[in-house]
Amino acid sequence: MAQKPDSHPDKLTKSYCHVGGDLPLLGDTIDEWFKKIVAQFPDRDAIVCRHQDRCLTYREFDEKIDAAAKGLLGLGFARGDRIGVWSTDNIEWLILQMATARIGAVLVNINPAYRPRELAYALQTSEVQGLFVIPAFKSSDYVAMLLEIMPELKTAGEPEFEAEFPHLRRVVIFDPACPDATHAPAEGFVTWQRFLNVGQTISSALYHQATTGLDADDDINIQYTSGTTGFPKAVVLTHHNILNNAYFTARAMRFTEQDRLCVPVPFYHCFGMVLSNLLCFSVGACLVIPAEHFDPLAVLEAIDAEKCTALHGVPTMFIAELEHPRYAEFDLSSLRTGIMAGAPCPPELMTRVMKDLHCPEILIGYGQTEASPITHLTRPDDSLERRTETVGTNLPHQEVKIIDPDGRTLPIGDIGEVCFRGYHVMRGYYGNEEATAKTIDSAGWLHSGDLGAMDADGYVRITGRLKDMIIRGGENIYPAEIEAFLFTHPKIAQVAVFGVPDERMGEEVAAWVQLHEGKTMTAEELTNFCAGEIAHFKVPKTIRFVDGFPMTVTGKLQKFRMREIMAEERGAA
Repeated sequence: MAQKPDSHPDKLTKSYCHVGGDLPLLGDTIDEWFKKIVAQFPDRDAIVCRHQDRCLTYREFDEKIDAAAKGLLGLGFARGDRIGVWSTDNIEWLILQMATARIGAVLVNINPAYRPRELAYALQTSEVQGLFVIPAFKSSDYVAMLLEIMPELKTAGEPEFEAEFPHLRRVVIFDPACPDATHAPAEGFVTWQRFLNVGQTISSALYHQATTGLDADDDINIQYTSGTTGFPKAVVLTHHNILNNAYFTARAMRFTEQDRLCVPVPFYHCFGMVLSNLLCFSVGACLVIPAEHFDPLAVLEAIDAEKCTALHGVPTMFIAELEHPRYAEFDLSSLRTGIMAGAPCPPELMTRVMKDLHCPEILIGYGQTEASPITHLTRPDDSLERRTETVGTNLPHQEVKIIDPDGRTLPIGDIGEVCFRGYHVMRGYYGNEEATAKTIDSAGWLHSGDLGAMDADGYVRITGRLKDMIIRGGENIYPAEIEAFLFTHPKIAQVAVFGVPDERMGEEVAAWVQLHEGKTMTAEELTNFCAGEIAHFKVPKTIRFVDGFPMTVTGKLQKFRMREIMAEERGAA
């Protein structure tokens, strides 16, 4: 139950809850705290990466971080510079995460599913100065996409990105399968090996100067999310934000250096970077990477082989693991806990995970990138009902309230917008003061855009969303961004994109499309138009061509009515 002053009644009477804590907030930078962990557990496993067939102890990991931090300095980067990483999950991603923190550079997480236009937008809006990228993954040829938008990389010497990317200075390529490779795909790329070599020229005095004097309130990370406009915005997070969020989540999970966490979620997302990577490194636990990208068989194999005690994932990942045809072959009895988050978590699935995946302490997490990201978490000793039907209570040192449209705090049980305040609230959106002011009010409250209700013990149930955001398998998708792209097709006159329920993915993307008079189009033609231009998870799965849309008297599209019509038709079928 939420902690309240002794003078207050045991039960809440209005939808405001502040949770105190037995321990104070950490005042260290990420690297200061990490060095304490290394000193305490130097010979314990820090990382096991199965697809790279590599394992690092905390001492070895620390040495790799030192080499990369010197490499960053050798390439001319310093405190406050923005370093992008466009890659799937691997050890080098983790080294970069901690090396940027060591010198105070800002890591910019870039979704590996991005296509050229989305990559360009991310690099431009966060003014990325250095970019680290892998050569390719499956059908994504990252080198080809970079050369498409940065022909300067084909030239010898240091490329000058003057037109589209005036802030960019260096692009470093690294191959997780062969990190020692010395061949670059084009003259303008810096190889990982050359990156490390230039770091050897950094003197001890310069290195000491660069790695000391950092502050816990320094910006350290930029993650992309979307707001009411639907276009991605760059969320700026600090050492203080994400280190404390990771640490207090670990404590809520009863995580220690004895734990081994299997991480199938992508590192570019807050779930991976903060609630998985940094969570492990904050207590000395071992991070187990089963594959570059989610693979349910690889997850099951990793749990069995590495005796993992915890497993994270979005609901669709847990479903895929439970329903894999070879599921029964593996010993999963080492599992104890984990977090299910990123999308609504059905009670039936939670029950199955507790029993069939041997995760009796599995927890539901809730939050958003702008809140570093966890705001609410169930507890292992909560009742089954609360662990399956609520998102729990806020973490220590956080405030939450439920408000009406006029900003008034609602009585217990009433539904309204969920708002957060505390150490975990982002610094703001990079380069976008207007959007920041719309999201964080003058009293410091972050408005989530989600609807929920609070009970007398501070437990919150999420009931819906104010925004039109679609959550497909843990990916946040914003209709306006897809609509803006579809509008570029010369045949399309009007389009409405929205989410429809899906048993497997939680939600799928649907599009109602009105063509210009006299034009014809097939769903396949529209799908092909999207392929390679927007991320695969944003491509509409359900497409309907219509002559008009349900509208308000003022001419606004009624997406809720479109969803109702499709739901009614599915029910009738």
